[in-house]
Amino acid sequence: MGKSQLGVPASGERAIGSFNGGNSPLNLGSTVAKRAGIFQEASIHSALDRRRAERSRKKPLRVMKFGGTSVGNASCIRRVIEIIRQASHQNDVVVVVSAMSGVTNKLIEAATQSEAGERDQVATIFEELRKQHDAAVTALVPSSAERRRLGQRMQSIFDEGDHLCQGTILLRELTPRARDSISSLGERLSALLVAAALTDYGVVSETIEATELVVTDSCHGSAEPRMDLTRERCQARLRPLLQQGIVPVVTGFIGATEEGVLTTLGRGGSDYSATILGSAVDADEVLIWTDVDGVLTADPRLVPGASTIPEISYLEAAELAYFGAKVLHPKTLRPVMQSEIPVWIRNTFAPELSGTKITPTGPPNGGGVKALTAISDVALITVGGPGIVGMRDVLGRTFTTTAAVRADILLISQSSSQNDICFVVPLGVAKGAVEALRREFRQDLTHEKVEHITLKTTIAIVAVVGERMRGIPGIVGRTLGALGREGVNIIAIAQGSSECNISLVVAQKDMKAALFAVHQEFQLGAVNAEAFPLSSTPSTIDQPKSSPSRGPGIATELAQGMD
Repeated sequence: MGKSQLGVPASGERAIGSFNGGNSPLNLGSTVAKRAGIFQEASIHSALDRRRAERSRKKPLRVMKFGGTSVGNASCIRRVIEIIRQASHQNDVVVVVSAMSGVTNKLIEAATQSEAGERDQVATIFEELRKQHDAAVTALVPSSAERRRLGQRMQSIFDEGDHLCQGTILLRELTPRARDSISSLGERLSALLVAAALTDYGVVSETIEATELVVTDSCHGSAEPRMDLTRERCQARLRPLLQQGIVPVVTGFIGATEEGVLTTLGRGGSDYSATILGSAVDADEVLIWTDVDGVLTADPRLVPGASTIPEISYLEAAELAYFGAKVLHPKTLRPVMQSEIPVWIRNTFAPELSGTKITPTGPPNGGGVKALTAISDVALITVGGPGIVGMRDVLGRTFTTTAAVRADILLISQSSSQNDICFVVPLGVAKGAVEALRREFRQDLTHEKVEHITLKTTIAIVAVVGERMRGIPGIVGRTLGALGREGVNIIAIAQGSSECNISLVVAQKDMKAALFAVHQEFQLGAVNAEAFPLSSTPSTIDQPKSSPSRGPGIATELAQGMD
């Protein structure tokens, strides 16, 4: 069977995942399976085996996540409903949704204004959010009785948010727990809306809050899942619905502690939610529907001619996400790595395009530079001076101190003489990290063992990403040569710890030139030959001109409050 008009492959196609269409059994290659003709649960020892066993007995299972711009208004949601409807003909489907575009930003603003005691500002924000959701309900749900029922459920969520904000106003304190609860309201509203619209379009669905499914630790704002308990809950709650042909619509971004206290997974965390659920229910694949055509060779706002990458590996995608390619949450791929579940990045607004497939190893013979990314909201901290030579504990003290203020270290470089250690941290925590280091090394600074602890904020990281680059001669030389020809000075460089990443620190003002120079050197995309002539023929991998995601795109959803 071929693709539908919406570009969602039918179950018989092998292009997505590695499951078989129909009811034909998989050749599991095990003695037990060959003799008995069935795959006994007792013989399943890994997540990959569980998935293979499930595939041999049931329809393929897809977890489909839709981001903030994908559910941004009634028109967008209609597209989403049609994609889900088409997919549900041949597959079991679990849907994960973000808040409507911009909603999470408004909720966080309401929480912040509550802490400042701005009661009127909070009321205005909630009124705007009510109007936004009421407009979508009116456009999507024709039945007046259903609109009243849905309106009542949404109003109870708004009332809960108002109560949380009023409590914050009285206390003049925004606790991490309250912040999580307020910022989670958008996903809860969105899930109700999408489930109601699906039902109206003839797809039986049920809204499920992820607090019932995703068990996390108690780290509010950046919670980590407890996969054993999450698996138990997902199997118990979702499997019966799927067996009845019901499509669960789950709130992204949210989890709860074992005691039931709501937590969030961090901004952009709905991607993470999707792969957590995908792993927990042994899905055949996870599809992340967004507003770009897939993973691109570079940010198209910075590099003209950036093109879609058809297939990349887990490691490449993880490196790109970690170093700023916001099409994926940095933690997205962690849950699926062991079970080898493929993840797709697809465009809700151009579903006929195949997007990018993320697999354990990437395409065969896929070595070399694949893509570039950059982060500009970072800072460089340097700890140095001749006196630190021989201070055996300086590295330990430095990194223990930065860890204590929850500053992630993105890159490290050290001089061979050991006189200086420099490392890059996110800009938002840089000042606190420097203050903590100066306290830690107060005595050493006084006695000039440590001469300086400095902070430089006008820098950016440019990351060159690709599989097995360490084993390909000339990549570093070509990269540095391209930057040299453009007059881009390299402040620091890190390579070797990862086989698929070369990280360069450059001045912020040089970031765009650095990206373009390296993109051009390795002919990664369809560069505009008129505006930026190349000395040799560019790559033939062109991004389709029909896609609506030209221009901004790779960071649009995060900028608009996607979770």
